[in-house]
Parts: sequence; structure tokens; C-alpha cells
Amino acid sequence: MAKPPRAWQRMLSGRRLDLLDPTPMDIEIEDIAHGLAFVARWNGQTFGDYPYSVAEHSLLVEQLYSRMYPNAPVKWQLAALLHDAPEYVIGDMISPVKAAVGPGYGELDHRLTAAIHIRFGLPAQIPATVKKQIKRADKISAWMEATQIAGFSLLEANKFFGKPDPSLIEGLTIQLRAPVAVRNDYTARHMALLARMK
Repeated sequence: MAKPPRAWQRMLSGRRLDLLDPTPMDIEIEDIAHGLAFVARWNGQTFGDYPYSVAEHSLLVEQLYSRMYPNAPVKWQLAALLHDAPEYVIGDMISPVKAAVGPGYGELDHRLTAAIHIRFGLPAQIPATVKKQIKRADKISAWMEATQIAGFSLLEANKFFGKPDPSLIEGLTIQLRAPVAVRNDYTARHMALLARMK
């Protein structure tokens, strides 16, 4: 009889995360920050000496979200920072790969997201309106990434992601940094938002 495949991953914190049944007890921000700092967006197809990480992207999305919705509760800023947190385990699949994998990817992402949210004091499922707001910030981030580091023309980026309001991105530029610097900034931002929620 075949042995069932292993469905858990050991984290650097020592936690053992069951991907089929993740629990908030097995979620640590240090594991998330470390993992996301080493996961490349755009399948690594970006200019520069460092990959553009999901952690860096998440910091930008939270910054954009806070500019777009300055009166939003801190908990939704935290949700924006954590919007791609499951990717510390499952990686960052580009949209065409997600479509090819099918609904299983979405289900896994949903389970992990719920456990992460509960771990940090958020509802397992955030309101649809907030999710849409975060998605808007995410699309602006994607436009910036596409035009600044992924080789898209303005015309292509506008077509795929929509042209952003220039005031929302004023003064923001994408900088590629060493994973350790991004990891530290992600952890620090998470801690700062958590402290403001209390």
C-alpha cells in the first residue's frame, strides 16, 4: 500500500504547518517574512541584481492602500500587508499558471489565508468591499512593477492593469533590495500595525 504524501512543511521557527489543515497556532510572522522575502514575483523575470520579492510587493501594496483609503481601520492596512502571505508556503504563481492548476490552488490559498488572518487578529474572511479595495492597490502595484522592472510598455501595462491616478504613485519608486533588508522591513511594518490595533 502506498504511503500518503507528506502535506506539511517544517518552518525555520520549528513550526510544522499542515497545508491541508493549517492552524493559526502554526503561523509565525518571522516565517512569513522570511519566506516572502525569498519568493520572486514575475517568475523572477525582472531587471536588477535582486529579485523583486513578494515581501517588497506587499509593503508597496499596503502603502498604496493606505494612500487610497487614509481613513481605513488599521486592521485593513494589516490585511493589505498580508494579502499575499500564503505565498510564503505555496509560492507566487503567475495568473496563467493559476488558471492551469485549477481550483485546487484557490482552495489552498483560502485555507492558509484564514489561518493567517485569525493568527493576527483579523476575521478569517475579510469583507468583500475591503478585498476589492486591496485588489485595487494590488493592481496599481502590478502596473508600477510592470513598467519599472518587468519590461512592459506603458501601453501594455495600461491594458492589463489599468492606468493609475498619478497622485497615488507620486514619489514611489521600486527599489530592488537584498532579501534580509526586505524581510526586516516587512516584519517591522507588521509589528507596527499590530501595535496600533491594540
